[in-house]
Parts: sequence; C-alpha cells; structure tokens
Amino acid sequence: MKNNAQKGKTTGRNPARKKYDAPRPEKKREEPKNEDSENMVYGRNPVMETIRSGRTVDKLFVAKGEREGSIVRVIAMAREKGITVVEAEKAKLDSMTRSSSHQGVVAITTEFSYCEPEDILAYAEEKGEKPFLLVIDGINDPRNLGAIIRTADAAGVHGIILPKRGACGLTATVYKTAAGACEYMKIARVVNIPSAIEFLKEKNVWIYGTDGDAPEDIYSTDLTGAAAIVMGDEGSGLSRLVRERCDRLIKIPMAGRITSLNISVAAAVAMYEKVRQDRR
Repeated sequence: MKNNAQKGKTTGRNPARKKYDAPRPEKKREEPKNEDSENMVYGRNPVMETIRSGRTVDKLFVAKGEREGSIVRVIAMAREKGITVVEAEKAKLDSMTRSSSHQGVVAITTEFSYCEPEDILAYAEEKGEKPFLLVIDGINDPRNLGAIIRTADAAGVHGIILPKRGACGLTATVYKTAAGACEYMKIARVVNIPSAIEFLKEKNVWIYGTDGDAPEDIYSTDLTGAAAIVMGDEGSGLSRLVRERCDRLIKIPMAGRITSLNISVAAAVAMYEKVRQDRR
C-alpha cells in the first residue's frame, strides 16, 4: 500500500492558498452567431444530454422536415420541458453552427456553469473515492478538448481543470465532440494553473506531469491513490512553472518513428493506465 512517505512526499503541505474566481453566473443570450459561442449545443446526443441534465435551454431549432430517428425524441423531450421549438431551414442551422454536422438540431442554452477545484475534491469525497483529476495546461483545439472530456467521463475522472487564458472553453464544437459528456463532468477554469496545482498538493493529491523527456514512463510509475494527471499544450507541452510544480514527470513510451501523440490520445492512454493500476 502506497503512502506519502513511500512516494517521498509529506502530508500537511501548506503553501499559501490562492483564491479562485467564482463560477460564471448563468445568463441568457441572444442567438449566437457561430460555433465558438458557449451557449450553443448542437447534435442529437449532445442536445438530449443537455436537456436531460436540467440545464436551461432557451430555444431549440430543428431542421424543417426532420422527423425521423432520434430527433423525434429530442423534440418530445424539449416540449415536455416547455422549451420553445422552432423549425428552421437547414441552411440557417449550417450558418448558425458554421458546420453541417448539427444533425438537424441546435439548442440555445445558458452558458456552462464552471465549478471550483474544491468542488471536484468534494465530489470525489461524496463518492467515497480518492480524487482523480485531469489538469490541462493549455489546449486550443475544441475537438481535442471534447474528446478528452468524453474519455475522462468514461474513465471515472472526478473533474478537469482548465486555464482561463490560453485555452478554449466549452464551445459548441467541444459539446458535439464530447457527445454529451460535458453535462456530467465537473470542469473548473482557473486564472493560474500552477496555483491550482499547489492547492491540490496542499490537499495531498499527487501531481503527475506528462513530458516526452521524462525519465520515467507511465507503466513503471505508481499512479494509484489521489492523483492529478497534467497534460501540456498541444505544441509546447508543459510550461516551465507547471513542470516545476509537478511531483513527478512521466512519459508514454514511443516505439515508432513518430515521437508524439495527439493530446487527446495521450490523455486517454494516461487516464486508462491509472484506471488499470487502481483495479489491480
């Protein structure tokens, strides 16, 4: 059984605690103009999960003539919740989302309510589990972020911490790629990732930073117990300040000629290696 002494860390770390910004208040907006809006969700499964979660949906747009398959259920769910349903030409939905992958349904919602890092730890405690977090030190591709959220939900991650600057938020593209997982994942956005890491360390969460030049690989590293896996920016990796605050740096072994993985793939490998070790 692993303890702090075995890992070379001590309990009761007491760095000065940083105050995080309060979650964004929910507020209604006019119809967004493009897919970068954080108050738009499109695609049948993402919209269904948004309605099911209880998040406020101001209006639901459906393509004229679309009355087959799961869209019938989406409309029924919306009407049951008293959501206004508006028929629109497919071209209008294409224009709203700047995409043709909306599957004939677009929901206008309140903005996502981000939580605090403390809330993620409280959620793990409520479940009687050791905290399992993912910290993203910068991510710009919404599809990568959506894929990470979807995998994190499947892997049992309690929450994700994102930076407020230098990273995309929960846009419509993120929702579409995550296939509804955003509604079930606790996500915090903080001003300062290094300070968030120090807060986690104060709470005795072990911090593993992923780095291609790390001396240890994930398969020979003990990842069990309270842990946060830190992923770096898609291009430059971990920032210096974040790297310095990690308890250990680990890498995914690469046997081929390509020396890096897509961030969403790397995150999936790291998350599921921890899952495998926790189940041993």
